[in-house]
Amino acid sequence: MISFFKIFFRNLRRGGVYSAINTGGLAVGMAAAMLIFVWIRHEWSYDRFHAKEKQLYKVWQRFTYDGDLQCNEWLPQPARLALKENYPEIVATARMDEITFLVTVGDEKLRLSVGFTDPDFLTMFDFPLLRGSKETALNDPNSIVLTESTANRLFGNDDPIGKPLLLNNRYTLTVSGILKDLPDNTDFRFETLVPMTFCKAIGWYDESWYNSSPEIYAELLPGANPDAVNRSVRDLIREHTEGKDGGEVFIYPLSRQHLYSEFENGVPSGGLIDTLRIFGLAAIAILLIACINSVNLSTARSEKRAKETGIRKTLGCKRRSLIGQFLGESILQALIAGIAALIIAALLLPRFAALTGKHLTLGLGNGWFWPAFLVFILFTGLLSGIWPAFRLSAFLPVKVLKGIFKSEQTLTAPRRILVIVQFTVACFMIFAVSVIYRQIQYAQDRQTGYDKDRLIYHILTGNLGKNYELVKQELLNSGTAVSVTKTNLSMSSQSRANTQGIEWRGKNPNEKPAFDLYFVDADWTKTVGTTIIEGRDLDVYSYPTDSSALLLNETAVRQMNFDQPLGEIVHWRNKDWRVVGVVKDFILRSPYQPIRPGIIGGPGGWFEGMHIKFNGKNTTAENLAEAERIFKKYNPAYPFEYSFVDEAYARNFESEQRTGVLITWFAGLAILISCMGIFALVAYMAEARKKEIGIRKVLGASVKDVVSLLSKEFLILVLISVIIASPAAWWAMNKWLSPYAYRTDIPWWLFVAVGLVSVFIALITVSWQAVKAATADPVKSIKAE
Repeated sequence: MISFFKIFFRNLRRGGVYSAINTGGLAVGMAAAMLIFVWIRHEWSYDRFHAKEKQLYKVWQRFTYDGDLQCNEWLPQPARLALKENYPEIVATARMDEITFLVTVGDEKLRLSVGFTDPDFLTMFDFPLLRGSKETALNDPNSIVLTESTANRLFGNDDPIGKPLLLNNRYTLTVSGILKDLPDNTDFRFETLVPMTFCKAIGWYDESWYNSSPEIYAELLPGANPDAVNRSVRDLIREHTEGKDGGEVFIYPLSRQHLYSEFENGVPSGGLIDTLRIFGLAAIAILLIACINSVNLSTARSEKRAKETGIRKTLGCKRRSLIGQFLGESILQALIAGIAALIIAALLLPRFAALTGKHLTLGLGNGWFWPAFLVFILFTGLLSGIWPAFRLSAFLPVKVLKGIFKSEQTLTAPRRILVIVQFTVACFMIFAVSVIYRQIQYAQDRQTGYDKDRLIYHILTGNLGKNYELVKQELLNSGTAVSVTKTNLSMSSQSRANTQGIEWRGKNPNEKPAFDLYFVDADWTKTVGTTIIEGRDLDVYSYPTDSSALLLNETAVRQMNFDQPLGEIVHWRNKDWRVVGVVKDFILRSPYQPIRPGIIGGPGGWFEGMHIKFNGKNTTAENLAEAERIFKKYNPAYPFEYSFVDEAYARNFESEQRTGVLITWFAGLAILISCMGIFALVAYMAEARKKEIGIRKVLGASVKDVVSLLSKEFLILVLISVIIASPAAWWAMNKWLSPYAYRTDIPWWLFVAVGLVSVFIALITVSWQAVKAATADPVKSIKAE
């Protein structure tokens, strides 16, 4: 055993720069794989920490919407009790509706996410109560449970249990429990819990089976068959609406909610799991590239170990023992690289966590980490060492000791294949990066149809609704704003009101298209910058009947097949609405999706917020300061909380940008490791062939000839890699783009550009060592032996 370590460290030391490149490449590849696997494990762990994980389900409904079979996670309020009381397989149910409210304790005012739920919630899920009882904390309609950090913000060091607080400056609630802060790996984001019975007590509770509002969670009996439950609950809503409304009810495992959140044609079709698969493959690819470096360098330097192998075999050493020794050396090298990778990963983890937007830890203190780390080392060691071990142990001692063993001075076929594999992966990732950023830029360049610049949105909190006209006039008179309007939602909001119950002249009775609903007040077009292309804007001040007027977007006009839309009557919610204008299409939802037909109604609808167009003659800071003064004057009980529409719109691109940044980093690592391998191979080839190179130069070979001798074969291999990677990347990226209705194309010149970049990178890497070998003194090279 001692001799094994002596031989290993002696060979490591003699390897010099090659050993450093080999071990360093492995360390970088292993560190990248570690970071990705830590992220994947974190995402996989979402809501799997509950003791009843296998019994917890979310209730959904499946229905035909806008011509497609779609899924919705909101259900009617009464469905909770009906599920619990009428189906014996369901032992507990809880609704959840997270809404932001103002919470006040003395002078402390906080806008918090309030989760309206039922008492079963605390016994179904493992969110530990630090103070209070799970069984009784939510029994009183006027009780409230705070998370630990929220309690500290509101009450400081005082004991909050039994203390009162105000909800929306109107309702007094009493603290009945303190909940441990939610872990990072849960999709719940509430900061307080309030009983759903509170909503019923103050008249917020909608008992209709025709309206869907909260999410509903169900706990099944241990061993209950979810398929059987689905068959039982399928027609729950239809039974209570006489078949006139509602979709097909089904339950969906909570543990799959985070990763498999997208549905297509009524069935799960993917979600975050698709992104994790991409990065999981990237981790394996980067690790494979690092192992290929080790394989190539080990086989390229096989002559150094040939005599050792011959002597060992002559002394009676079996091939099996030699394989064990070489594999042991490979695993030991992987262990050294793994320790270095662990240090690299720990140093880079904060930066990586910031890129993913998650709170990530390596989990060094977890019982699973070190066994997993050792398996990772063993896997890497075997992957990088198994072929060299069999290759080195196959040398015939007679040929080696007689000196007739010929070392490989050119790339063998297996090594060519491995180099092709390396650069195929690198080219694939370069191509993926190009397409992702091209898609982001394509969506960002899309015309929104409105002007986001200097536009802010503020919710109509407290007294803002009744004082709206006063606030509007003072904003205009002070020069802070050039225009103000009320709307039901922010222009950049992803939550949209929508309906199918719209009728118009000439409508096909068999069609039920869905329309986006948007309600606005006077000066909407002027404030948000939309364009009226026919008719006029809504203005209830100049046209009192505009309370029942509406605008159509261009897509709605096409959907309704109106030749002359002005004056047409649209029937909705037992009311006739008259079309007074057509607005140019503008983006209400994701910039990656097509614009849907939309109706923009007047004051006959409802308002939840106001848009303010700031005066460009003032600085943003000046406008915000004056606006805050005015808001506090007319709504002193609530803080001035605004959002810039352009910043909110930019968040539409965060997911794709995050993916792009991450894949860029890992593509860079793949290229770096591949180049390290080629650099070392060319350096070793130049060293092994220095006498040949010296003789060629003496016989008249130029520097160009020598560089071409050492470089051309690698460049040919890179070109082959580009040819292999291109169709694979085209297929994969078309599949990645497929969910986007509004997406870029993949032009032919992108393949050429990626190929040129790959060849250029390889050329720079190879030429560095090739030129060095070509300019060496030939006399010294010839005398070297």
